[in-house]
Amino acid sequence: MKAIIFDHHGGPEVLRYADAPEPELRSGEVLVRVHACALNHLDLWVREGIPGVPFPLPHIPGSDIAGVVAKIGPNVTTIKPSQKVLLAPGVSCGKCPACLAGNDNQCPQFTNLGYLIDGGCAQLVRCPEVNCFPYPENLSFEQAAAVPLVFQTAWHMLLTRAQLKPAEEVLILGAGSGVGSAAIQIAKMFGCRVIATAGREVKLAKAKELGADEVINHKTQKIKDEVRRLTGKRGVDVVFEHVGTATWADSVASLARGGRLVTCGATTGYDAKIDLRFLFTRQLSFLGSYMGTKSEFATVLQLVAAGRLKPVIDRTFPLAECRLAHEHLESGEQFGKVIVLVD
Repeated sequence: MKAIIFDHHGGPEVLRYADAPEPELRSGEVLVRVHACALNHLDLWVREGIPGVPFPLPHIPGSDIAGVVAKIGPNVTTIKPSQKVLLAPGVSCGKCPACLAGNDNQCPQFTNLGYLIDGGCAQLVRCPEVNCFPYPENLSFEQAAAVPLVFQTAWHMLLTRAQLKPAEEVLILGAGSGVGSAAIQIAKMFGCRVIATAGREVKLAKAKELGADEVINHKTQKIKDEVRRLTGKRGVDVVFEHVGTATWADSVASLARGGRLVTCGATTGYDAKIDLRFLFTRQLSFLGSYMGTKSEFATVLQLVAAGRLKPVIDRTFPLAECRLAHEHLESGEQFGKVIVLVD
């Protein structure tokens, strides 16, 4: 098969479009012929290398995968060849206390397709049978691939971790990102007032099209000052954070008394600081969030199939031009998902 492979960490130039062996199936696994694979910032970090994380090399990236089942391995009982599927990105052991409790994203062995195991920037990908979910037939392959990681992550952040309530005020950082564009839609579905940030006017206009009530240009405006102005100095109930140190101080200062900040990432750096006096006197909550559960993924897919949540695509690239797709994602120019199409 053809695949995108890197043998060592570095910039986009380390990505090679090359031949790779077809994955061998083990018990309970299926082989999926990939039609589309969406990129995430996770792909950039894996390619660059993360200190302390020993990635197996050579490696095939890609977590968000839509395709058709090519083969099934031994003891596969619910999936058939030629079945269209959308893959849940998270892979867990399935038998630890966390998995048995339905909290598979807390499994000690949890990983993502394309993270510590090979992913979907290839013609074929191997995955557990339990990661195959019913295909939302109202979507093209590229639209379907734009759903999994960002919508599952945003749902887990807002509903499970932050316990979002109808009509609350929510600040969503990075509206142009995949997870940001997903979060806007989810918060609006629950009747919340959404304030979204981005660094370009064209992105702010698109955020409004998705449902944002108010927008802030973080390059020309101070986020915390605008939030105070827009909320009558009260602040917001929930801050949806994933940018990191560049926005952290403003995010904290934007919270109302008793507000909750939920974060899933640190794109601009991880060394965030907090004044503990501010934390306890204002009775704030800071919540970490990582991916989501398979049950949450099933919920998201039902809403996508019903047209309540819609994937947002920026650009598509052929598999052979995956390096260009990485460069485009790194540029920060995109609004929504960058998709790799596979023949």
